[in-house]
Amino acid sequence: MRNRSASLLAVLAALLLAGCARDNDAGTLLGTLEWDRIALPAEVSEPITQILVKEGDHVAADQLLLSLDPRRTQAQVDAAQADVARLSAALDELRHGARAETIDASRAALARAQAGAVNAKLARDRAAEIRKRGLNSQADLDNADAALRQANAEAHSARANLDELLHGTRVEDISQGEAALAQAQAQLAQLRVTLSRLDVRATRAGRVDALPYKLGDRPAQGAAVVSLLVGDAPYARVYVPETMRARLQQGAQFSVRIDGIAQAFAATALRIASEPTFTPYYALSGDDASRLAWRAELALAASEKTRDLPAGLPCTAMLTVGEKR
Repeated sequence: MRNRSASLLAVLAALLLAGCARDNDAGTLLGTLEWDRIALPAEVSEPITQILVKEGDHVAADQLLLSLDPRRTQAQVDAAQADVARLSAALDELRHGARAETIDASRAALARAQAGAVNAKLARDRAAEIRKRGLNSQADLDNADAALRQANAEAHSARANLDELLHGTRVEDISQGEAALAQAQAQLAQLRVTLSRLDVRATRAGRVDALPYKLGDRPAQGAAVVSLLVGDAPYARVYVPETMRARLQQGAQFSVRIDGIAQAFAATALRIASEPTFTPYYALSGDDASRLAWRAELALAASEKTRDLPAGLPCTAMLTVGEKR
């Protein structure tokens, strides 16, 4: 009697598994409702000073959503502007060359250095004559020689400075000045972009899905401060079993049912993954538990009824048109 009961249970289990397999083969796919998401990050780590939207709000493209404290970045922009002004003035000076007053001052410095060299030579000659008579030491003559060499060097230096002013600025110096100015201008442009992005704006029209931070919070740089759901309509992310993959093609038509909503929605297969993955836990049934599945995205037709559907709802999709024979 016990063996007969065990055999009956085994037969019933086999029939249930076969029924599950037949249901999968009939074209019913399991999945969840999804939207395209956009995460808007914090450009820098600064406190949130205002939040102008709430979760669930529909927003237009470029609409201001929230703002971060701009004071630190504004100070950096001001410093970069001053640096650009300084380098621009320095470049103008290089291009215009030395002023006449600067050249006159350099000529006067050369004349003074030359006069000093003449005096040093006279002093050295006197020291040499006195040394011949034995009236001074060798050290006195050596000091006079050193003073003469120093005076001649100062005269040469003054001559070189005057020649540099008279010949004008070298092309290489102007190129270096232009490069330094361009670098400062690029840094200023980058800081201005950062400053503008402290006002977090919607990059596309959509619906606010999440605001993970509150007023006064200081999110880390790069942290998502706003999450938007975008697109005209959601899509069903389903998993196609191996038994259906060969006869399913892009553009196939489906009827999608969402948990909690009586109405079925028409959908079109937009994408089917080229590589398989393991069947997700919620799609496991019968002998399909060990099989691979292909992820597919079924776009729901846009309408007022799909506009506010939340993401993450479980759904089922039934193939209606588009099966290969």
